[in-house]
Amino acid sequence: MSERRCGSVAVVDEAGRLVGIFTGRDAVSRVLASGRDAAATRLADVMTRDPLTLSPEQTALDALRLMWDGGFRHLPMVKGGRVVGVVSRGDFAGLEVDSHERERELWEHMR
Repeated sequence: MSERRCGSVAVVDEAGRLVGIFTGRDAVSRVLASGRDAAATRLADVMTRDPLTLSPEQTALDALRLMWDGGFRHLPMVKGGRVVGVVSRGDFAGLEVDSHERERELWEHMR
């Protein structure tokens, strides 16, 4: 992840189906902070299993909502059961983020 400068890795099974996601946050909290040996720890033991996903037909605002509501920063995009990409909070700027912020503020005022 460090070499490729990415914050997450989609984990798939032999058939190419998504089974989990491993993020920098998982590395810190589930490996390093737990005192595990990173070289001996199986990815399956520390990944986030069955993560929420996004389809290519959904919007950037949908992705931001899912990430905000779920409290995470990376979201696999799946089409036909196969991972086609991963979007992260950092991929969004400008209008999408502004729209999401306005929407959140409105919901907060309605509570």
